[in-house]
Amino acid sequence: MERELVTFDWAIKKILRNKENFDILEGFLSELLYTDIKILELLESESNQENDKDKFNRVDVLAKDSNNTLILIEVQYDKELDYFHRILYGISKLTTQYFQKSEKYSELKKVITVHLVYFDLGSGSDYLYKGTTQFVGINDNDLLKLNESQKKLFNIEKISDIFPQTYLIRIGTFNNEVKNHIDEWIYFFKNGMIKEDFKAKNINKAKEKLDVLKMNDKERAEYESYLENLSYQKSVFETARFEGRLDGKIEGKIEGKIEGKIEGKIEGKIEGKIEGKIEGKQQTLIRLLSKRFGAVDAEKQLVEKCFDGEKLDNALDDILFADSKNKVLDWIK
Repeated sequence: MERELVTFDWAIKKILRNKENFDILEGFLSELLYTDIKILELLESESNQENDKDKFNRVDVLAKDSNNTLILIEVQYDKELDYFHRILYGISKLTTQYFQKSEKYSELKKVITVHLVYFDLGSGSDYLYKGTTQFVGINDNDLLKLNESQKKLFNIEKISDIFPQTYLIRIGTFNNEVKNHIDEWIYFFKNGMIKEDFKAKNINKAKEKLDVLKMNDKERAEYESYLENLSYQKSVFETARFEGRLDGKIEGKIEGKIEGKIEGKIEGKIEGKIEGKIEGKQQTLIRLLSKRFGAVDAEKQLVEKCFDGEKLDNALDDILFADSKNKVLDWIK
């Protein structure tokens, strides 16, 4: 019988940070990386600290395993157009943050990042992607390899073992067809359920420890409040995008009719639709800026002077999740 389990992001925030629950993370990572993972400790990461805007933040956990590898697991619900860039930034920061200037470069820690994304990231048909670094010959198309001395000195087999590895799990693309053990974990991430016949490493421990029915009243109330916040966040985002489209259509029709009478129906319709869509996006962005951060007249005027639809779209995508209004306004400057 399938039981309702807490979402994985909530588990990361509240449950999996306890040492006795490391086995859940170890099970998932072992199946993903095709090797037994033993977590020694969890390290402090930038986004796991609670704050007033916590419901808008991503959730992550940073672990160090028995091989001294840094493994970052991140859950992201909200759309970010520059998410790939942020992955790169996070990897770069981790690589340097845990490296002492007096150390040899060969002592740089291996970094692995795992990203569970619940929005449509990029364009592709698969739900599980792996990113590595390789050096391919431009002329001969050969793969550059380590020599034997390097293999012995660094105790690795491939150049890619030195560089960071990134795993992307596009939850929405997974069609619930379970073909292997890692699919069992992805099924859980998507559906919040673990089937009786699942055999992936430690997945039954997740089923036992993450059971909603085992929560006390205080834990359950906190968890339900968190889910409500997620739903509210998605609703606000969808409303903002819908209002932008609706305002654009209304303004387009009005201005289109006016322009059409003066300069001709065809030209009026085209200009009306374009100007209407832009103005609709401008007004939606101003409303959201005012609600989230408060907007002064100069900032409102800055928005009204922007007639680039793509820049306005980027600002609207970022408005709900940005830490400051300056980050939003940077899109349209």
